Amino acid sequence: MTNFVRAVESLSIWVGRAFGWCILVLTFSVSYEVFVRYVLNAPTVWAFDMMVQMYGALFLMAGPYALAQDGHVRGDVLYRLWPVRWQARIDFTLYVLFFFPGMLALFWYGAEIAADSWRYQEVSWNSPARIQIYFFKTLIPVAGFLLILQGIAECVRCLNAMKTGKWMARLDDVRETEDALIGDDAAK
Repeated sequence: MTNFVRAVESLSIWVGRAFGWCILVLTFSVSYEVFVRYVLNAPTVWAFDMMVQMYGALFLMAGPYALAQDGHVRGDVLYRLWPVRWQARIDFTLYVLFFFPGMLALFWYGAEIAADSWRYQEVSWNSPARIQIYFFKTLIPVAGFLLILQGIAECVRCLNAMKTGKWMARLDDVRETEDALIGDDAAK
C-alpha cells in the first residue's frame, strides 16, 4: 500500500517538476515579446499563443503535483481541530462524492475533445499564426488521468489514516519559505 502511494507521488512530483520548466519558457517569451513590441516596435504573431499554451500546460499538469504535496487550498478552520481518523473519513467521503466524478468527467470529455482536435488537426482561430492546438488539448485527459491516479493514492492514504490514526508522511519536495523559516527556528 505504501509502495503504491510512494510510486504515484513520485510520478506526480516528477511531472510537476518537468512542467515547472514551462515557467522559464513563459518568462522568456513574455520578456521577448515585451522587448520586441515596445522597444523594436515589431510584435510577433506567435508569442501570445505560446504564452497561453505554456500557462495552460503548467496549470493542468501542476494539479497532480499540488495534490501530492497537499498544496491545494482548503478551508480547514474546523477540520484541523478534528482527530486524524475523522479528517480521513471526511477527506475520503469528499474524494468519492466530488473529486472523482469531476476528474472522471475531465478525463472522459477531455479525451473526446482531444480526439476531435487530433482528427481535425485543430488550429487556433484566435491567432493570426494559426498555431496547432491539438497537442495542447491532449494534456486535458492526461491531467485528468494523473489526477485520478493521485486521488486513488490520496484515498489509500485516507484509509491508512482511518486505520492507524496517523497520516502517512509525504515525499518532500519544495517547502514554502515561511515553513522553512519556522522549521529553522524550531531547530534552534
